[in-house]
Amino acid sequence: MLKYQIISNFDWVIFGLTIIISVVGIFTIYSTGGSGGEPSRIYIKQIYWILYGLMAMLLILFIDYHSLEKLAYILYFVIIVVLIMVAVSGKTVSGARRWLSFAQFTFQPSELAKIVIIITLARYFDDKKIRGFYKIRDLITPAIIVLIPAVLIAKQPDLGTAVVIFFIFISMSFLIGINIRSLFILAGSAIVSLPFLWHFMKDYQKSRILTLINPQADPLGSGYHIIQSKIAIGSGGYMGKGFMSGTQSQLNFLPEKHTDFIFSVFAEEMGFIGALVLIALYIILIIKGIDVVYHARDRSGSLIAGGVVSMLAFHMIFNIGMTTGMFPVVGIPLPLMSYGGSYLVTTFISIGLLLNIKMRRFVDMG
Repeated sequence: MLKYQIISNFDWVIFGLTIIISVVGIFTIYSTGGSGGEPSRIYIKQIYWILYGLMAMLLILFIDYHSLEKLAYILYFVIIVVLIMVAVSGKTVSGARRWLSFAQFTFQPSELAKIVIIITLARYFDDKKIRGFYKIRDLITPAIIVLIPAVLIAKQPDLGTAVVIFFIFISMSFLIGINIRSLFILAGSAIVSLPFLWHFMKDYQKSRILTLINPQADPLGSGYHIIQSKIAIGSGGYMGKGFMSGTQSQLNFLPEKHTDFIFSVFAEEMGFIGALVLIALYIILIIKGIDVVYHARDRSGSLIAGGVVSMLAFHMIFNIGMTTGMFPVVGIPLPLMSYGGSYLVTTFISIGLLLNIKMRRFVDMG
């Protein structure tokens, strides 16, 4: 009876949206083939990663999220050790040391770190309940919990993931309730920390942020990504150029077209209408996630779901803003669409956590 009650609460809308967006991503990656051919083979790898992600999601569904919360501090310790291993002996690609290799598999621990941080913060806030609003002194310990992995990740360098982790912390702090004074102090601390983050940035990252103001200042250098992305999106018009007919991607003008700028490829081929439909799918997914947050069975479920939803929402908003020139290019992928094994599997795990919490919302596990 208990198993039936859990299964009957499975959210098919969240699962269906996950599959639909993933399939759209496969076709979009396939369409980036162009004359070079390499990305057209990448879509096969993406299919494998989706299958791995589905298996990871299925595994998460069978584990009560309370069990994961109990292991939070152990998982946190393990991920910190792994991030230190990356800093010491990680695999370097394009000047960034972000990966660990085991046998023939290579993975990016910073992606998994986001999930671990969400679970760890949920455990901490669930243990440290207080009456009324949290004050800034109540956030010192969780801030340290976030800061340690964020610094290790920023030094790889992976500024995008470090920013996502900070946003997760802010979002979960809102969820537990902080007073206005603490909110302003937190915002002020974020502003003060900008020079600190600037110190960790590579020259190319600094150039991309400065180029945001005027991409035409360096059209063949740091401004090239944004300029080509805007051209791709704008040339799609209302109805798009059609599948595999986008000139910017097919002629290889658009860089990182199967990863950071996959939205630009989709918008050029499917147009403004297609882009709106895709964004609508993401918004529905996020709204369904928010429903899980506010109807979770307990505080820990609400906190974990809140962390996951904020992570997915930030990735979606920042990636699309990045491709349209609203935000600097810092390497934040689009959920379920951008190519990349570690991020894709982690995204499936995070959505699996949402489904896990939703399935147990009306179930008395005690």
